[in-house]
Amino acid sequence: MKHYLAYASHDGQTKKIIRKISEVLERSGEEVVPLPLTTGLEVLPSDLQSARILIGAPIRYGFHLRPVRQFVKRNLVDLNTAQSAFFSVNLTARKPEKRTPQTNGYLRKFLEKSKFKPKTTAVFAGALCYPNYKPWDRLMIQLIMKITNGPTDPTLSIEFTDWDAVERFAEELTH
Repeated sequence: MKHYLAYASHDGQTKKIIRKISEVLERSGEEVVPLPLTTGLEVLPSDLQSARILIGAPIRYGFHLRPVRQFVKRNLVDLNTAQSAFFSVNLTARKPEKRTPQTNGYLRKFLEKSKFKPKTTAVFAGALCYPNYKPWDRLMIQLIMKITNGPTDPTLSIEFTDWDAVERFAEELTH
């Protein structure tokens, strides 16, 4: 089976997750075609009826990245009839009670607003890399972390991603 892996990544964690999913799929004998979404206006593959598409997007300041939102909006009818899957990457998912599709507000809000109905969904916690952020981003993320009882030390780099959960999700995509 061919899998298109469409994604946008701001700080690189979503791209790392896509790479892990790709490894698992290829190890299972699946064909993988990366589809980085940079403008959101990319064309949907023409062989989608005989393939699967996975879309991954991180949250930045409360919203999934614009290229993903545009891609889904532009291709909504085809995506809703395809074998589609979607995952969200956000720091809210660092909390156990916020890391399922049913309990993650960002994922639920995106699916409701976009009318996208993927067959499979997942939520993964991202990474917090204060030293890599521009000063304004660092300040804003520290403020968000303070409000949500997260780490605020500007020297910290923490990867919250549950790689076992990513692997299980990828394995589900092969069925």
